[in-house]
Amino acid sequence: MSSANPLRKIVSGAQTGVDRAALDAAIFLEIPHGGWCPKGRRAEDGVIPDRYELKETTSRDYSVRTEQNVIDSDGTMILFRDEMSGGTLLTLKLAQKHHRPFLCIDLDEFAQKEDLVPSSILNWIADQNIGVLNVAGPRESSSPGIGKMVEAFLVSAWGARGTRGTIFGANQSD
Repeated sequence: MSSANPLRKIVSGAQTGVDRAALDAAIFLEIPHGGWCPKGRRAEDGVIPDRYELKETTSRDYSVRTEQNVIDSDGTMILFRDEMSGGTLLTLKLAQKHHRPFLCIDLDEFAQKEDLVPSSILNWIADQNIGVLNVAGPRESSSPGIGKMVEAFLVSAWGARGTRGTIFGANQSD
């Protein structure tokens, strides 16, 4: 990846499932994170914990934060299993509407090609000059187990080159 425009931040709406797993992976790997969430830090499991560095929209409507995260990012990676629906499909439509690059990954399909995942993600990020990456997908209640699956997937993909500095373009020697 070029150091001229390294991936520097991960954003999501912090809903359970894919969104929160992306933020947890970023925190684990010490990658800056953020994004927009609904007013009141609303999520299906209650209030989004304060450890997630998010800004609240003026609306409690999930679609408002979804659109704002698409607009404020350089590209969106959508992780799902089998097919997209609901807010996940809305994210794709909003990325298209706002002419933002997007990468859709069916985790069940990619599980068969595990060795290709890290390089394909990193190549897409580099090719699209993604500095701020929005990560989206289904909530835990509509896709049970997806949160743990996505967190492991992202830690593996983002940690694939051995150090955070290599993936994120930082010049770190530690």
